[in-house]
Amino acid sequence: MKKTIVCMLAIAGFATSAYSQTSTTSTELGNTTFGIRAGINFQNLNGKDASDRNLKNKMKVGVNIGANAEIPVAEDFYVQPGLLFSTKGAKIENTDTKVNLSYLEIPINLLYKPVLGDGNLLLGFGPYIGFAVGGKIGDTDIKFEKEVSQAEAATGAYSKRFDAGANLLVGYELSSRISAQLNAQLGLVNIQPKVTGLDTDAKTKNTGFGISIGYRF
Repeated sequence: MKKTIVCMLAIAGFATSAYSQTSTTSTELGNTTFGIRAGINFQNLNGKDASDRNLKNKMKVGVNIGANAEIPVAEDFYVQPGLLFSTKGAKIENTDTKVNLSYLEIPINLLYKPVLGDGNLLLGFGPYIGFAVGGKIGDTDIKFEKEVSQAEAATGAYSKRFDAGANLLVGYELSSRISAQLNAQLGLVNIQPKVTGLDTDAKTKNTGFGISIGYRF
C-alpha cells in the first residue's frame, strides 16, 4: 500500500509540475478555465471481515458536488485538479443499517478533450485523495482513528480518516459549456482501523461510480 500511495503522489507531483510549466503554454493553447459539478453517487464498501470472508454489502446512493480547473498542457490535453464534497458508504448485508461517510476529495485527472461534433468528448483518469469529515453507522457517529483497542472496536464505530484511490471519467461537453459525465472510483486504501493486539486481514475500501452535470465558466 505504501508503494501505491508513493505512485499516486508521484502522479500528483507530475500534475503540479505540469501546472508550473503552463504559464507560457496556456497562452498558446488557451487559458485555464473553471467549472462546477454536481450529481449522485452509487457507492459500496468492499473488502474482507476479520474472519477473511468477503463483505457482501449493498450499494447506497450519495451525492457529489464541487469545482475544478482545466489547465492546458498540450493540444486537447488538460490537467484537471478539483475539490469535491462526496458522500459514500454502503447498506450492511441483511440489515436496514446504512454506513454513511462524508469526504472532502481532491482529484487530479489527466483529461483528453478532443472536439467531437458541436462539443467535446471528455476522457480522463488520475488519482484522488480524500479526508473524511463525518459519518454514521445507523444512528451511531463514526470516530476517525488509525488504531483502536479491542474494547473500542466491540462497542463503537470507527474508520480511518484518510482515503485515496483512482478515478476514471467519460463524458461530453456541449458548445453551451454544459456537460454530463460518468465517473468511477476505486479506493486503494484500507479505511478499517487496526485493532490493538489483533492480527487480522480485515479490509474495507470505498468503491463506486457517479453521474454528474457540470458547467464551465
